[in-house]
Amino acid sequence: MTPEDTSWQRWYRIEPEAGFTPGIGRLVQMLAYARMTTEHAVQGLSVKDLDAVPLGFTNSIGMLLAHVAATDRIYQFLSFEGRDPITEDTPAYRPFVGAMTFGEQGERVQGRTLDDLLGQLREVRAATLAELRTRDDAWLASLLPGDAMGFANQHWAWFHVMEDEVSHRGQIRLLRKAIEAGKAEAPAPS
Repeated sequence: MTPEDTSWQRWYRIEPEAGFTPGIGRLVQMLAYARMTTEHAVQGLSVKDLDAVPLGFTNSIGMLLAHVAATDRIYQFLSFEGRDPITEDTPAYRPFVGAMTFGEQGERVQGRTLDDLLGQLREVRAATLAELRTRDDAWLASLLPGDAMGFANQHWAWFHVMEDEVSHRGQIRLLRKAIEAGKAEAPAPS
């Protein structure tokens, strides 16, 4: 960055994102900031790094990235369709079950490249943004439809998607430090 380059400053303002109503636009800007920092935290990781589970940890960075995408996807069903894909066994959600449950129900995420995982995150988020463009601020304040979570409103649901990502990004940073420390401590090959 140069002193003349001020494009980075946009990340330090929560303002409505163009193409959305004001409330949704501010939420979208926060979702974008969370995603930008997550992508920054995983830059340059290999498949081996993404699959590593250092001592004292239960998940890999790859698993956490897939979980973030799965959380976004589950809230699409809850928010936009009023359906709970876990209790309804929604076929379109089946590929995400392993990641959503950290492998307790379904496969654990392994062997995926960073490009693949980031591509999935971007694909799921693009679908979220397309739906949010069709909504307004009254919708944002409305309760989630159906029986899934009829006590929570839409704003909370999408705040939770962001909150979940930020929480897992913190875990990703800790995992990355542990992985890098392990590489530094490993004896050089002879």
